[in-house]
Amino acid sequence: MAIELNSERGGGAALALGYKFLTRPGITERTVREISAAKGEPDWMLERRLKSFRIFQGKPIPTWGPDLSGLDLSAITYFASLKGGEHRDWKDVPAEIKLQFEKLGVPEAERKFLSGSGAMVESQWVYKSVRKELEDAGVIFMSTDDAVQQHPEIVKEYFMTKCVPPTDNKFAALHGAVWSGGAFVFIPEGVKVETPLQLYFLMNYRGYGQFEHTLLIAEPHSQVSYLEACSAPRYAESSLHSAVVEIFVKKRARVKYTSIQNWSDSVYNLNTKRSVVDECGFMEWVGGSLGAKVSMLYPCSILRGRGARADHIVISIAKDGTVKDGGAKVIHAAPGTTSNVVAKSICLGSGRAGYRGLLRVNKGCANCRASVRCDALLLDSRARSATFPVMEINENKVAIVHEATVGRISEDRLFYLMSRGLGENEAKALIVRGFVEPLLNALPLEYAVEFSRYIEMEIEGPGAVG
Repeated sequence: MAIELNSERGGGAALALGYKFLTRPGITERTVREISAAKGEPDWMLERRLKSFRIFQGKPIPTWGPDLSGLDLSAITYFASLKGGEHRDWKDVPAEIKLQFEKLGVPEAERKFLSGSGAMVESQWVYKSVRKELEDAGVIFMSTDDAVQQHPEIVKEYFMTKCVPPTDNKFAALHGAVWSGGAFVFIPEGVKVETPLQLYFLMNYRGYGQFEHTLLIAEPHSQVSYLEACSAPRYAESSLHSAVVEIFVKKRARVKYTSIQNWSDSVYNLNTKRSVVDECGFMEWVGGSLGAKVSMLYPCSILRGRGARADHIVISIAKDGTVKDGGAKVIHAAPGTTSNVVAKSICLGSGRAGYRGLLRVNKGCANCRASVRCDALLLDSRARSATFPVMEINENKVAIVHEATVGRISEDRLFYLMSRGLGENEAKALIVRGFVEPLLNALPLEYAVEFSRYIEMEIEGPGAVG
């Protein structure tokens, strides 16, 4: 049974937002049906939700990674609808929400230069803007909920059928049952979107679960850059973020997907992100993982077309009392494919970081080239890092390189920088910025500046930010 809220504050929310509809904590078949009914979905999507729910019920919580025993799925609220709908003018967005997104993302002056931008709170979009010339060119940028209604033929074909099926893992199945929001991006053949599309996520309700679904389709010879950022207030109760991202890179298309998450340390961040890359396509993953109590994220590229390429750049910061388990997966499923993985982690206090990577070259896929490098920097004696690489090479005519390092900041480097007039924390921050340089170079300028600022504040006092 759903909860109807009349209070303007809602229940346990950090912002004074008005909630018109929430499901009760916990998940049952009734919960799934209520979510679908609240959205007015067609029968085929409800059937997919119910199928995913049955798969979810039959799968155990994974135990091969970080400890998830503190996550109580029966205490999570799976859907929340705000009063008011989606706005096309940023001025019309409620002031409390605008303030939070201004803190989270780029300022309004910068947002005007984006190809499109959106903002999502809990289960729904509250803002969307797309340049008219892109809409005229056939570019689609909208919530996935709207795409179900307006472009059902495309969603039916691609939604959790060809990339991330609900059978993939327990949280993918849970996502398939209760998903809400996320971005639907369609780039027509030959269209090149020169400036990024951008979407912001905010979880506000206490003990909430956010399950946005991003579906990005880049048709042949097209190009797009998509960027998302997310945050949440800190609560004593655990929250859950379990997104699914499905990206289809068609022949000679180029996609850059950038994600910067700064969830609070009460959030379990358990996502499934995957791309399928066709002939001579190029997929670039850029990830900055700053917050969350526990994070498990392993973006995957399936290189199924000859000459397909993928780059993965992943940077994580494990603060005191947090666990970052991440890495990348690359499947070379066609000859002449190329991949490059750079994964770096920084551990402060008692932070724990782990790299889990899979590199697979299928039999018959000759002339593949792959490079994997994972580095960890420990800033405290209690910090820990571990590496779990898996390589399945089923073809002889390939070039594979793997490197891994774990280290601390050397006294010699600190002494040298401090002898040039820097304080100890300034010197440490400078060294760390150099360590994460691959990510900073891949980020838009405003995000690179904020990332550097975050590093400085964490080194001055771990846990001060987030």
